[in-house]
Amino acid sequence: MAHELRHMLRDDDINHEEQLQILKLAEHFRQNRYYSRPFEGPQAVAVLFDKPSTRTRSSFSVGVAELGGYPLVIDKSGSQLGRGEPVSDTAHVLSRMTSAIVWRTFGQDLVEEMARNATCPVVNALTDSFHPCQVLADLQTIAMHRGGVDALAGQSIAYVGDAANNMANSYLLGGATAGMHVRIAGPNGYLPDPAIVADAQRIAQENGGSILVTTDPVEAVRDADCVFTDTWVSMGEEGEYAIRSKPFWPYQVNAQLMSYAKDDALFQHCLPAYRGKEVTAEVIDGSQSVVWDEAENRLHAQKALLTWLIAWQRDDASLLGEVA
Repeated sequence: MAHELRHMLRDDDINHEEQLQILKLAEHFRQNRYYSRPFEGPQAVAVLFDKPSTRTRSSFSVGVAELGGYPLVIDKSGSQLGRGEPVSDTAHVLSRMTSAIVWRTFGQDLVEEMARNATCPVVNALTDSFHPCQVLADLQTIAMHRGGVDALAGQSIAYVGDAANNMANSYLLGGATAGMHVRIAGPNGYLPDPAIVADAQRIAQENGGSILVTTDPVEAVRDADCVFTDTWVSMGEEGEYAIRSKPFWPYQVNAQLMSYAKDDALFQHCLPAYRGKEVTAEVIDGSQSVVWDEAENRLHAQKALLTWLIAWQRDDASLLGEVA
């Protein structure tokens, strides 16, 4: 294991083998929440929030504590970042006081600037472009129900809805890294960035997977092993729901759409969900839904990711235990 600084800013910052290692480590954390404690001391991890959060705040706060550390949770209104202090200045200060920096913010350029100036690992806890921590948890959830981490390659996953958002981007890159067959469906005008699709196609080819981007939700969902969706309206746009949601109604995940997937297909949603809009209550509260496993796995996957990043930085494979 090399002695170097690694970050998780987008899903393809890790390769296939590294993703497998993190997911196997996450499964150890699911079975034993105190499997490894790399932040014993306690060492602090800065967890910055520019956007509201339930699952990210809870999972990182609890997770850092269970790793033996202290979660230094900072809201935008309580930091100088919110008043215009340069990201680089914040990175220099936090790097001297904390062992890692986790940031839930808006622009991808912000976490990238933080990483350029930090001397500790930086984790993207969500930006407008990517949500890599969520996809690690989603992959762990599929592995739980489909024969383990080594069974992920070759699975087919379908995401339908707003295909131009951060979740679609992360499913493309994260699914391709796992060697999966990734299908993305959304209306014209709400499809993924072609540059991200090209990256995903290259990665999928390397790992035996494939990429399909379509405007047909049935084409995406047909024979899928897992179906995903997300809210149609981003945080702060709720007042425009009636207008903004109009193109997405044909992409609602309901019993009819799920019938095109495999009979035992899983349903996942990163939450919060709006029942009767992007997904019906029948589906999200039904027997195929694994959204509560998915939400819990944010805790385990993020602990695994932080442990893996710190193990790289410290050149200490012992932190990984059996998966080293």
